[in-house]
Amino acid sequence: MERVRFRRLFQPRNPLFWMFILLNVLSSVISYLLRSHDLSLPIALLLAAFALGNVLYGIRIALRLMSAAGE
Repeated sequence: MERVRFRRLFQPRNPLFWMFILLNVLSSVISYLLRSHDLSLPIALLLAAFALGNVLYGIRIALRLMSAAGE
């Protein structure tokens, strides 16, 4: 089994890399908002679902970046 090399994630010329960075920053901002503000339940659930979607999409992009670098 091949070792996973996280340095393959760093691909500044690849637009997917910047999407990955943007999604991580956006998830962090949403998490901060959820923790620091007293939001109504529907808004909090919507933001939480959006943050979870960002995480899942970010994982998908990370896997693509790591596999694309090995080709």
